[in-house]
Amino acid sequence: MSFRVGMVCPYSLSIPGGVQAQVLGLARELRRAGHEVRVLGPCDGPPPEPFVTPLGDSLPTAANGSVAPVAPDPSAALRTARVLRDEGFDVLHVHEPLAPGPAITTVTLHTAPIVGTFHAAGRSSSYRILAPMLRRLLDRIDHKVVVSKDALALVQGYLGGEYEKLFNGVETTEIRAARPQQHDRPAIFFLGRHEERKGLDVLLAALRTLDLDVTCWVAGDGPDTARLRDEYGDDRRLEWLGRISEADKVARLRGASVFCAPSLHGESFGVVLIEAMAAGTPVVASALDGYRNVATDGVDAVLVPPGDVEALATALRRVLQDRTLAAQLVAHGTRRADDFAMSRLAAEYVAIYDQLVM
Repeated sequence: MSFRVGMVCPYSLSIPGGVQAQVLGLARELRRAGHEVRVLGPCDGPPPEPFVTPLGDSLPTAANGSVAPVAPDPSAALRTARVLRDEGFDVLHVHEPLAPGPAITTVTLHTAPIVGTFHAAGRSSSYRILAPMLRRLLDRIDHKVVVSKDALALVQGYLGGEYEKLFNGVETTEIRAARPQQHDRPAIFFLGRHEERKGLDVLLAALRTLDLDVTCWVAGDGPDTARLRDEYGDDRRLEWLGRISEADKVARLRGASVFCAPSLHGESFGVVLIEAMAAGTPVVASALDGYRNVATDGVDAVLVPPGDVEALATALRRVLQDRTLAAQLVAHGTRRADDFAMSRLAAEYVAIYDQLVM
């Protein structure tokens, strides 16, 4: 049985982000499997895929130590209501279903059975302050999913409820088919928003202590970009890439000598670690609970204490210089990535849709 699915994302689909990547990747996989999927969400530019229905521009809003590009304005709510009325979806799949904007609008209107997927981990002042109202909205979600035990702890700790735990998915086949980015020297790859919680400051400080002839690709931007470029601008090994496309991200994952994720907190699931593993690239990351959901120290990644500059530098040196270690990480990481194939995740969600629509 095929389904007509309305997949709702609260965050701008034209701005890179973990939830946005999951939404678009899952939609592509479901469409490959023969389901009709429309993705609804804010867009601050051209829609990234032809199956995306834009619902207006986003408004950057502080959330979880970061800035979320949401669309809480009435015009976005009206556009959401109009699309839900006109499209006649069999099932609605809402990511971060209690986020302001199209997500909450969709849950409130409940025009079809709703699957809600919760991604966030850490703390939430909105969950704490608005708990009574949000619990009422939570009751309107027919099947609730969390992507990790950390995401479960957040939503269940504030709001209660019963949830199924499913993993975040990775388009492993597409990643492995990509052409690697070519480079002359070993390359360390960082990808993320330039803000305190992503730990770019820690990586750049660690790189400064390494007397290795390497390139460090720094992708993304954020509030700390100007300061970090001023502070570390004398290091000619750094390549500041700014925001990059999905195709460029995958090419650099495939071409990098090591992928580094030095985050300090606020990670519920290490999907980018799995992407690096699928690309055949060794991973060095912080030993956060969210990253331990997918990576095991000394098996498929090297994990170090968050914020420890010396430990991070030592780990990067080991992986870059010890070819046997790097090869072992790649071999185990390749097998680990298969556990999170997007095709497997799509099949899990189709089973849920089937239960709700019957």
